[in-house]
Amino acid sequence: MLRRYVEQILNLYNCIDGIVVVNAKGIIEYFTTYRPDVNKLKEKDLVGRHILEIYPNLTEETSSLLRVLRSGKPISNEFQELSTYDGQSINAVNTTMPIKEGEKIVGAVDFSRYVDFPYERQDITLKLKPQAEEGILYTLDDIVTSDPQMEQVKERIRLVADTDSSVLIYGETGTGKELAAQSIHTCSHRKNKRFISQNCAAIPANLLESILFGTVKGSYTGAENRPGLFELANGGTLFLDEINSMEISVQAKLLKAIEEKKVTRIGAAEPIPVQVKIVSAVNLNPIECVKEGLLREDLFFRLSVVQLTLPPLRERINDLSFMTNHFISEYNRKMNRKILGIDEVVERIFRSYNWPGNIRELKNVIEGAFNVTSAGFIQKKDLPEYLPAAEKKIESISEWGISSVDLDLPNFSLNEYMAETEKALIRRALAESGSLTEAARKLKISKQALNYKLEKYCISHRV
Repeated sequence: MLRRYVEQILNLYNCIDGIVVVNAKGIIEYFTTYRPDVNKLKEKDLVGRHILEIYPNLTEETSSLLRVLRSGKPISNEFQELSTYDGQSINAVNTTMPIKEGEKIVGAVDFSRYVDFPYERQDITLKLKPQAEEGILYTLDDIVTSDPQMEQVKERIRLVADTDSSVLIYGETGTGKELAAQSIHTCSHRKNKRFISQNCAAIPANLLESILFGTVKGSYTGAENRPGLFELANGGTLFLDEINSMEISVQAKLLKAIEEKKVTRIGAAEPIPVQVKIVSAVNLNPIECVKEGLLREDLFFRLSVVQLTLPPLRERINDLSFMTNHFISEYNRKMNRKILGIDEVVERIFRSYNWPGNIRELKNVIEGAFNVTSAGFIQKKDLPEYLPAAEKKIESISEWGISSVDLDLPNFSLNEYMAETEKALIRRALAESGSLTEAARKLKISKQALNYKLEKYCISHRV
C-alpha cells in the first residue's frame, strides 16, 4: 500500500540517492537506490523484513525511521553511519518523514544522500527543489517538429497562452507534456512570474494538500507557517501533472480553490485570494479517467476548458527522422562529437519499433549510442539490446503465415489480407483482455484508435 506514496517522491526533493519506506511496524515495503555503486542492497531481499534486521548497528533510538514512527515528527538532514546485514558500510544524510492517513501514522519514508567521503557531509542538505528561474524554462521554439499534428498543437498554445482559461494536456509518457506546459507559460504575459510544477502521482493526500494549500504553525505536529503552491504561483502558472493520480478528497478541495480563486492554509480560518493559470496533465484518456473514478467529472470539466492532445511518436511518422537528426545534432554539440547519423539497419529498427516511451525514449537511445559508438554513424551494436530484439519479434510476426498465401489467386487482395489480419489480432487481444484499455495496450494503440477499428470492422466486444 505504501509503495504508491513514493513513486514520484523525487519531484519533492533534490539530491536523493536512496529511498526506504516502512509500515507502522518498521517493516520495509519499498526500497530503491540510485547509487548501486555505494549501496548494493536490492529491494527483493529487503521487502518484508524489519529495518533493524537490515541495519543491525541501529537501535530503536538511533534509527530515524523508528523515531519518526513513534513521534510523528519529521527529521531533517541527519547524518547516520550505517552497517548493513551483508557487511556494507554506508554514510548517509537522511531526511525522514511520517506517512499519515488522517491522524493515524501508517508508515515513514526516508530519503538518503550517500556520502562518499566523511568531509563531504558538512555541505550536504536535502531540501525542496528550487523553482525554475526565469530564462531556463522551455519556450515554444523548443518544441521542434515537422509533424502537422504537432504544428497544430503549437498554434493552439499560442492562442490559449494569454487567456485565464484552464488547460488540460493529454499525452502518453514521454510525449512532452511538461515542455508544452512550460511553453504555455513562457508564451504568455505571465512569463516574468513563477511557473510551479507538481507531479501529483503517489503523493499521500495529507502531504499533497499541505503542498498545494500551505500550512499554519501548530495545525498538526511539526507544521510550520508555509505558503502552498497556489500562493507561490500567484500571478503565474501552476502545472499539475498526472492529475488523475490525485486523491479524490484532494480533488474536491482543488476544485473549490479553482472555482473561488481562493485557498485556505491547513489550520487557517481566512482564505487567501490567488490569481493562477492552471495547466494540468494526464497520461491516460481523461474520459476513461472519469469513467473509472480516477478523476472527478466536475473537476475534469473545470480543468479541460481547453484540451491539448500530444500524439505519440508512433503516430508522428514525419518526426521520427527529424527528431533523430535533432538529437544527434544536440549531442554532437554537448559531447563534442561528429556523428553523421544512423545507418540503414538502425533506421529500419527505428521505423519498426513502437516507441512506448515516445520522444523521451528516442532521446535516451540516441544519448546512449553516443556513449558507446566509435564510428561516424550509429550502428545496431550501439543500441540497447531490447531494440534489435523488438525488431526480430516484429519480423517474426510479419512472416507468420506469409508463405501459405497464394499471391496468384484471382481474388487475392493485399488490402483485404491486411484487414483480415488486423481483425484477427484485434479479436485475439479482446479475448485475452479484461477491458478495452488493456486490449489497446496489448495492440500498442490508443483506445480511441481501437474504438475506431471496432466500428470500422463491425467487431462486437464484451470485455
